[in-house]
Amino acid sequence: MSAVQVPWKERISYALTDTASNLVFQVVTTYLLFYYTDSVGISAGVVGTLFLIARFIDACDSPIFGILIDKTNTRWGKSRPWFLWLALPFSVVAVLTFSVPDISPTGQIVYAYVTYILLGIIYAGINLPVTSILPSLSSDPQERTVIGVIRMLFAMIGAVLVTTFTLPMVEKLGGGNDAKGFTLTMAIFASISFLLFINAFFQLRERVGAGSAQKSLPLRESIKAIKGNWPWAIMLFLNFIFWIANIMKTQTTTYYFTYKINNPDLIPIMMSMNMVMIITLITVPFFTKKMGKRNTMLMGLGISIIGQLIMYMGDVIGSVGLLIGGSVVGSLGAGFAAGLLFIMIVDTVDYGEWKSGVRAQGLLTASSAFGVKFGMGLGGALSAWLLAFSGYEAGAEQSSSALFAIDLNYIWIPTICYVLAFIALLFYKLDKVEKVMVAELEARHASS
Repeated sequence: MSAVQVPWKERISYALTDTASNLVFQVVTTYLLFYYTDSVGISAGVVGTLFLIARFIDACDSPIFGILIDKTNTRWGKSRPWFLWLALPFSVVAVLTFSVPDISPTGQIVYAYVTYILLGIIYAGINLPVTSILPSLSSDPQERTVIGVIRMLFAMIGAVLVTTFTLPMVEKLGGGNDAKGFTLTMAIFASISFLLFINAFFQLRERVGAGSAQKSLPLRESIKAIKGNWPWAIMLFLNFIFWIANIMKTQTTTYYFTYKINNPDLIPIMMSMNMVMIITLITVPFFTKKMGKRNTMLMGLGISIIGQLIMYMGDVIGSVGLLIGGSVVGSLGAGFAAGLLFIMIVDTVDYGEWKSGVRAQGLLTASSAFGVKFGMGLGGALSAWLLAFSGYEAGAEQSSSALFAIDLNYIWIPTICYVLAFIALLFYKLDKVEKVMVAELEARHASS
């Protein structure tokens, strides 16, 4: 199979799968805690335990779905049929999650556990193929980068739609009943998500490795693609460490500007800085073509580190301008990293096949989801533990130890994570052999 440009119809259909995911996932991550506590009346402590347990399960189910994808053998391919199989269950369970019935408190907690955990499992099953199908759409690394960037842009569209319209829709549709409003709002978002996933099933084509790669792959064969696959190991670590930094900084933004800077009015401004990532995200194909993917990500991580240090200087001298400027610089750097993380994971699928002869796209790309979930879980827990250990008290004047913990969460641990990611990436050598690897794999696929 020669490297060809994927038609725009497929590019957009692929990108819309991440819009579909975010229409549900962003509502869950942004509003489910509020829905459970304020609309249903479940205590925050119970919800916190539920979220911790669910996150642990999420970290384990991605590799399982990766193995199942490798074992899938249909006329539609390996990844594509999962959009068809799980689109309806995903949408239905999403609505059920925001439809806790008016029953006993214990019954509501049990209902919340069952629906939320089930939603997380199905989300892994339908979202992982979004990444695992990418190496099958094209064998051209630059084309994959373009497709990946388009995907990230459409993912942001989904996130913006949710953050802009969810609460107004809840108010309008609920008519004063927020619980009803959340149910109907999720029903609308989930229905759109269903249509977008079904569209992807009908529009996408798995081209690369359509011969041997379509066969059911036993686990013992899949594991061969990991042996000696150092680029994959490095990208697994990068996904893990990057999302530790991301979640710790995000979770601590409110604390930092409320208690450390004493200016909570800055919180929405700093939260909105993530949209700056779009500027660098759309330039990723240009830079990767000139510099390669590794060097582009190194540049992004370096810029992120500089942004963190600028924010620290802004804190030291009391400059709001430097705080905002550092946040802008950091977000610009993060745009390069976020845009390339899953794209470079996909490249390790080719590397594993090149070295071992085994194309385990399900298992290898599952590491991306595993890294994200495990990193977010550990980052979230670590930031909370640091605050608790430091003696943080909500709504009170904070002690010096609590302020130091907030500094660690917002400035220093993310900076250390970016430095560790930068160092690890120095050992990533796949870019140097990419042209030879792609040519040899195309020759193998053409003769199979």
